[in-house]
Amino acid sequence: MAARRGVIAGVIGALLLVAAGLAGWHLRPSGSDETRAAPRLSIVVLPFSNLSNDPHQQYFADALTEDLTVEMSRIANMFVISSNTAFTYRNNPADTKQIGRELGVRYVLKGSVERSGDRIRINIQMIDVGTGANLWVDHFDRDSADLFALQDEITNRIAWHLDAELTTADAGRPAEQPDALDYVLRGRAEWRRWPPRDKYAQAIRLFEKALALNPQSVEARNWLAHALATRVLRRQTETPAADIARAEELVGQVLALAPRNGHAHFDKGQVLRAQRRFEEAIPEFEAALASHPTYAGAYANLGWCKFLTGSIDDVIPLEEKALRIGPDDPFLRTVYSWIGIVELLKSHTKEAIAAFEKARTDFDNFVYVRSFLAAAYALEGQSERAAAELAEAQRLSKDHGLSSISRVEVELLKEYPMKKVRALFEATYVVGLRKAGMPEQ
Repeated sequence: MAARRGVIAGVIGALLLVAAGLAGWHLRPSGSDETRAAPRLSIVVLPFSNLSNDPHQQYFADALTEDLTVEMSRIANMFVISSNTAFTYRNNPADTKQIGRELGVRYVLKGSVERSGDRIRINIQMIDVGTGANLWVDHFDRDSADLFALQDEITNRIAWHLDAELTTADAGRPAEQPDALDYVLRGRAEWRRWPPRDKYAQAIRLFEKALALNPQSVEARNWLAHALATRVLRRQTETPAADIARAEELVGQVLALAPRNGHAHFDKGQVLRAQRRFEEAIPEFEAALASHPTYAGAYANLGWCKFLTGSIDDVIPLEEKALRIGPDDPFLRTVYSWIGIVELLKSHTKEAIAAFEKARTDFDNFVYVRSFLAAAYALEGQSERAAAELAEAQRLSKDHGLSSISRVEVELLKEYPMKKVRALFEATYVVGLRKAGMPEQ
C-alpha cells in the first residue's frame, strides 16, 4: 500500500502542476466531433495496464488510474473524464483519436505498470487526440525500495515535459478570436524560449494583452508579475523600479482574491527577493511549495534566500531538489551557479568548479559565474585557466566591478549583507581572485 501511494503521489503532484497552469476554458458543445472545440485542458486517464505476471497486481494499476482521476478532478475548471467511464475502455481496441472524439477531450494519458519482486516499471504516454501524436513518452524503472527517488523522477519528468508540451501545443492552436487565456498560453510559450533576454518583452506584451481582455484574470496577473520580477532579478530591464512596483501590485491583487494561490506566493517571494527582503521571502516560497510540492523554482529560490540569510547548510539539498524536478528547465541552470558558490565557500573547490562549468555553459554572458570560476581554478592551482577566465570576466563586465579587489569587496558588501557569508567570501572567493591575478586597486 505504501508503495502504491508513493508512486501515485508523484504522478498526481506533477499533473496537478500541469493542470493548475492551464485551467480556465469553455466546455465543448455536446454532439460536436470537433476536437478543437474540446476544453483547453481536457483529459482522460485511461486504465493503466497491468503487465505483471501476477494478475492480482491489477489493483495497483487500477488504483493508480482512479487516484489520478480523482485528484485531478478536484481542480477548479478542470475537465476530467470519470474513472468509471474511463474503465469502460479497458481492453477496448479503439485508438486514442477515436476515444478522444467520443469523450470530447484534447489529451489522453495512458500507461502501464509492471511489478516484479522489488522492481517497478511505469510507462507513460501523453497523446494529442487531434493529431494522434505523442506529446511525451517516458518510462521509470526502479527498485521499489527506492520509492522517494522514483517519485522524484516521475514528478520531475511529467511536470516539466507535460507543462512545456501542453503549453506549446495549446499556444500553437489557431484561434479566430483569441481570448485572455490564449494570450496567457502564448506568453508562456514565448517565455520558455531561450535565451530569455530577447523574449521578456514579447512575453510581457502577450500577458498585457491577456490582462486587457480580462482585467480579472488571475493567470494573466500571475504571469505578468512573474515576468516583470524575473527580468529585474536577472538584471535584464532598463526599468527595475517600475517593474517591481507593477509586479508587487499585481501579486497583491491576486492574493487578495486567492490567498492560497501558490504561484502568487512564489511571485511575491520574487518581488521580496528583488527588494532584498530575504527573510520575508522565505515563507512565501514555503507557501508556494505547500500548494505545489513539485515547484522547482520555489525550491531553488528558497535555497538561495536561505543562503542570503546565513543558513548555508540548507542550500545545496534544496537546489539539488530543484534540479531533480526540472533538469531540462533552462531557467534552473542558475542553480548550478548557486551550488558552485556554496561549494566554493565551503572550500570544496573541485565540486565548485564542476558546478560553475555547467552554469557557464548555459549562461555564457553571466560575468559573475566566470569570476567565481576563475577564483575556483586559482584555488585549485590551475593558474592558466584562472587567468583566462578572469580576463574574460573582466572583458564582459560593463561596470568594471571586476577591475580590482577593492571594487569586488564593495560589491560583496552590497550583494551579501550577512557578515558570516561575507567573511566566507573573503576567505575563498577574494583569495582566489588574488591568486588569479586581480590587482588590489
